[in-house]
Amino acid sequence: MHTQNISRKSSFWSNFFKAPTESDELESVLKSMPPFKDLSKKYMRLLMEMMHNRLYAENEYIFYEGDPGIGLYIIRSGEVKITHSDKDGNTKELARLHKGDFFGELAMLDNEIRSASAIAVTETTVTVIFKPDLQEFVEKYPSKGIHILTGLAEIIAVRLRELNKEYSNLLSECSQYLEETENED
Repeated sequence: MHTQNISRKSSFWSNFFKAPTESDELESVLKSMPPFKDLSKKYMRLLMEMMHNRLYAENEYIFYEGDPGIGLYIIRSGEVKITHSDKDGNTKELARLHKGDFFGELAMLDNEIRSASAIAVTETTVTVIFKPDLQEFVEKYPSKGIHILTGLAEIIAVRLRELNKEYSNLLSECSQYLEETENED
């Protein structure tokens, strides 16, 4: 007689104190971002209900440079590279982003086209809040919406300050290089 091994889980051994859910993880990532850090559970839940999850395959474009800017992307898993092409078609990698990083925040504040492309380096899951959804949230909850928009402006200000420092350093290096080459002649 053949007996079949049946594996049953005893409820005694079940983990009733499960690891954080995906929504807990997303909330934690959002809380680490200036636009969302001070939102109460209620408003965080309402905002998260407006968000969308997307899965991108390795080397798939999330958006192209020149596309309309329509949303803010938060990386849940995987890796994304941000690239920019010059007028001659030369492409330069500007950044590599990982789990917990975000991009596309300019799209939430203006109606301009994308200034760079975003490409999934590996299979990547992102959560997106689209501009019309954020606008709806702002209309329904103005004080919370202003808080989010102010937080987005803070992020952009920090990034602009860093860019200014990098630009200034680059100008100094170029000036120093030019002086050195003039002295060699």
